[in-house]
Amino acid sequence: MENKKKNWCYMGIAALVIALLLALDQWTKHLAVVCLKGQPSYVLIDGVLELDYLENRGAAFGVLQDQQWLFAVLTVAFLIFAWVVFWKIPKTPHFLPIFWLLVVLTAGAIGNFIDRITQKYVVDFISFVLIHFPVFNVADIYVTVAVIAAFLLILFFYKEEDFDMLLKKGSKNDGRM
Repeated sequence: MENKKKNWCYMGIAALVIALLLALDQWTKHLAVVCLKGQPSYVLIDGVLELDYLENRGAAFGVLQDQQWLFAVLTVAFLIFAWVVFWKIPKTPHFLPIFWLLVVLTAGAIGNFIDRITQKYVVDFISFVLIHFPVFNVADIYVTVAVIAAFLLILFFYKEEDFDMLLKKGSKNDGRM
């Protein structure tokens, strides 16, 4: 019974942080629409960083243009996966990095999903012109940082057996420290 209570507590914390990250993402996109749409690029650091309004109807780097149904299916599938992992992952210090990465990744996925559902495109506005990187937004930063950090954790910190609990029916939250 204590594990279920702990799970619900963690889920509540996750929901609160996701909501805060979503609010930041949506607020910055709103500012981009209000302040940047129809305007020339706003230079923050000459030759390095600009704010430039863009309506992205595809995925990263503009691939898969106008495939909103595919993005919707993939996002819903990811959110179901994330819910299962949130619920099953042991609530111990050893697994907290994965928990927080999932929180950030979920916020990014939902942030862009909201745009795709409500507008049929994602508002992008951060342009790293130094290396001609594609224009992106705050949700994209969440996703990119979380994926890179997860890759590094899986590569250098976690072992394969650490994730056995995801394959077992009903997690016991083994208390691993």
